[in-house]
Amino acid sequence: MRGTTRDTGHPASEIPSGVWVLGFVSMFMDISSEMIHSLLPMFLMTTLGASAFAVGLIEGLAESTALLVKMLSGAWSDYLGKRKGLALSGYTLGALSKPLFAVAPATGFVLFARLVDRSGKGLRGAPRDALIADITPPPLLGAAFGLRQSLDSVGAFIGPLVATGLMLLWADNFRAVFWIAAIPGALAVALLVFGVHEPKSHRPATRVNPIIRSNLKRMSPSYWWVVGIGAVFTLARFSEAFLVLRAQQGGIPIALVPLVMVAMNVIYSASAYPFGKLSDRISHTKLLALGLVVLVAADLVLANSDHWGFVLGGVALWGVHMGITQGLLATMVADNAPSDLRGTAYGFFNLIGGIAMLAASAAAGLIWDKLGAATTFHAGAALCVVALIGLVGRFASNPSKV
Repeated sequence: MRGTTRDTGHPASEIPSGVWVLGFVSMFMDISSEMIHSLLPMFLMTTLGASAFAVGLIEGLAESTALLVKMLSGAWSDYLGKRKGLALSGYTLGALSKPLFAVAPATGFVLFARLVDRSGKGLRGAPRDALIADITPPPLLGAAFGLRQSLDSVGAFIGPLVATGLMLLWADNFRAVFWIAAIPGALAVALLVFGVHEPKSHRPATRVNPIIRSNLKRMSPSYWWVVGIGAVFTLARFSEAFLVLRAQQGGIPIALVPLVMVAMNVIYSASAYPFGKLSDRISHTKLLALGLVVLVAADLVLANSDHWGFVLGGVALWGVHMGITQGLLATMVADNAPSDLRGTAYGFFNLIGGIAMLAASAAAGLIWDKLGAATTFHAGAALCVVALIGLVGRFASNPSKV
């Protein structure tokens, strides 16, 4: 793992143009996805009669599917020596999935639509991240991942904002909003087709399976530590669908509940690039610890009350946590993996994260149904404290590995 500093004062203008384009591709697809996801928990529970456990299970299965597919697509992109084609296929699948939500007659069909949607996310995720690492100079990696995450988060707050406006305009017509969500998804695909050019591959002419034992042995212990800490973070931070449900408990009108996700993603977007740039200069471990402290605070605030003020405060802290950690973890994977195995590295990172996401979301839904919302968030805070103790212990025993 990298040491404590990377001396960089590079402005955002020095980040390669391909990273900017990939950021805007992510933004448009997130507008499309979040128009649906910000409303989906309420659609499931109010229109289709699903339970909180069913919502958690659907979210866990969907997000873990995305992360599992990332492993396969990442390894495949290393084998081919190319990233863009797989990323394009994933964005296309995501765009094509959007109309399925509009016609969903039952909970099972929503699960199918979510699996299709998240399979597309999984197919594009690892090749896209590996492509960013391929085209970005090492001193700018943190800033590049922070920028992409920031633009992605811009889409994540524009989407719920548009969904709120349309719900007010169309008297809580979920299905009509879901149809409109297909438009920005199509724009994302078009932008990727014409706006991103893959760099020339320097891989050997003979293709080698990237997941054979000899290649996996090239992954350093520091890389596997990043995989493990990423999984722990996922366990402590269950699906954001529960933020939406917590807001609804406080009596916020259905049409306005997506504004909760707007608030979170405004904070996420505003913090991702500054913290990404900061990660190029200071200790990664200290930033991870800060992210856990912020998530503990978010969980405790959300557990305390469902009043809109507490919900908004907790959601804002949740967004800061995401801004600190998500781009940072992506940077740490790139730092600690061989360049020709970056796709595979992101794939394994997301495979373990996928298993953790399924377990965390299903458990959160079960706790919510049996013991209530406050207990769900208290459980998340407890996991954060355990992770923080482990992180501090690692730093104390080997401060050079930061």
